[in-house]
Amino acid sequence: MASLNVSSVLVVLFLTCGAVMATKENDQIIMENNCESKMGLPCVLEAFTTIFNTGSISNKCCGEVVVFGKVCHSALVRRTLENPLFKDLNPATIIAKSIQTWNNCLSLIDSPSPST
Repeated sequence: MASLNVSSVLVVLFLTCGAVMATKENDQIIMENNCESKMGLPCVLEAFTTIFNTGSISNKCCGEVVVFGKVCHSALVRRTLENPLFKDLNPATIIAKSIQTWNNCLSLIDSPSPST
């Protein structure tokens, strides 16, 4: 339960504080693509935990990530990395996890479901 609370706090910071420190480029991308309203909070939490901590993302949330789009996915990860609260994280590691999460979700969604 403590892990959920920490993750919840991180997501809130991700969605609120990140906007203050974001570059104009990321903010513009996020605003123009209406990124902050494209995913439900439970899936935002799952994706965020998978990328910035340790965890896995469900098939349902992978579907939301793919609908969310690569542009929004990348812009929000970059904006979060700009936040001073995340200054101790290795950006290369986070970007690699972000790309891996995107690719895994994309391949999951693109793969045909088995016939029954």
